[in-house]
Amino acid sequence: MRLYMPTKVFFGSGCVSENGAELKALGSRAMIVTGKHSSRINGSLAAVEQALQANGQTYVIFDEIEENPSVETVAVAAGIAVKEQVDFFVAVGGGSPMDASKAISLLAANPSAIDHAEERLYHPELMQGYPVAAVPTTSGTGSEVTPYAILTRHDLHTKQSIAHKWFADLAFVDAGYLKTSSYENMVSTCVDALAHLIESYLNTNANAYNRIYSAEGLRIWGSAKEYLLSSGIKIPDEGYETFMHASVVAGMAIAHTGTSIPHGLSYPVTYELGIPHGKAVGFFLPGFLRFYNNQKRVAEVLELLGFENRAEFIAYLDKLLGKPQIPEELWEEDVQKLLQNPAKLKNYPFEMTEEILKKYLNK
Repeated sequence: MRLYMPTKVFFGSGCVSENGAELKALGSRAMIVTGKHSSRINGSLAAVEQALQANGQTYVIFDEIEENPSVETVAVAAGIAVKEQVDFFVAVGGGSPMDASKAISLLAANPSAIDHAEERLYHPELMQGYPVAAVPTTSGTGSEVTPYAILTRHDLHTKQSIAHKWFADLAFVDAGYLKTSSYENMVSTCVDALAHLIESYLNTNANAYNRIYSAEGLRIWGSAKEYLLSSGIKIPDEGYETFMHASVVAGMAIAHTGTSIPHGLSYPVTYELGIPHGKAVGFFLPGFLRFYNNQKRVAEVLELLGFENRAEFIAYLDKLLGKPQIPEELWEEDVQKLLQNPAKLKNYPFEMTEEILKKYLNK
């Protein structure tokens, strides 16, 4: 069994400004990696800029990160980072900027790889990158404490984790940044964290040590689940805190186990239909639990979340996400892609067949 969590995490309101001096050890010139809007609206970008300025560190902002960032985008950012002589990165936003920053860091530290980004990022040869700090502003991905970077592969019409494992050195987790999130985004990102916890608990790589993360995360997530049921009710501060806490713990869980079948099935759906990642993953959780061979473990998951049975859990997800509408041709293609995805199949502790997978959408 193994247990490894190298990221130094600061959690709480104002944690960027209170602990910004920690950034001094990472380098002298930063690239802030973010998107166009949300980090400016919720104040996270301003907090990072103020911390860097207080440290006397210079920086450049790359704010072209799209939802589900592509290999092409990270290659462009890496080229700018090399030109600007950047020696560390600060990711501000959801999973997209955080995943992108890890890949950009690896490419920028190895400039010869930039023109061959797809080949080098998805080849398991050893590459070292520059330090990364993460400031998450969603309660879903957990990328601030995982070694994964999921990028869009336009050549394969899907999303795929790069071959390299790269942890952020620092994470500043402030649940206050969730308050400007839309209801739809909160639901999608929270369901992503839920999927991380379920897929980690029911994973080939789960053991007595790392299941402590997923079990505790399921309990935490379940304690706040009712907050998501109505878009007309504002989530209280303790709800934001709870979901952010659950997201970080979920990230720690999958850092040790990886994700499984629902995540593997979600990637083509997100790519082809534009369905947000967390929502797409959520569509496959009922089938995952229904056909999981050890129903005793499934019952443990449901109990930790506070559901009486699987039917109650499915009814809850239906209220949040609605029924999946996936064209038959895409579903057939999705099933075949999953069956050819050894990274996800090896994380499922039982045999997976085409017959079983095709039943996943039949509730």
